[in-house]
Amino acid sequence: MGVETVDASVAGLGGCPYAKGASGNVATEDVVYMLQGMSIETGIDLRKLILTGDYICHVLNRTTNSKASLAMGNLKHKQG
Repeated sequence: MGVETVDASVAGLGGCPYAKGASGNVATEDVVYMLQGMSIETGIDLRKLILTGDYICHVLNRTTNSKASLAMGNLKHKQG
């Protein structure tokens, strides 16, 4: 379809400069999860992306806005 770039933010962190008070950006983890579910190759390791988002949220003392991260919470630390 010609789409080569999708804007997103790890763990959905940040805000929207166009909508004052917006809760954040679309989480990269959620976009990658959706694209992989559609059999679109991203070249991104979703598990590593989720772990990275979790680490950043821990350092910033914030909660993730990623639905994929929350849904996979029990799985992400069990795999090697």
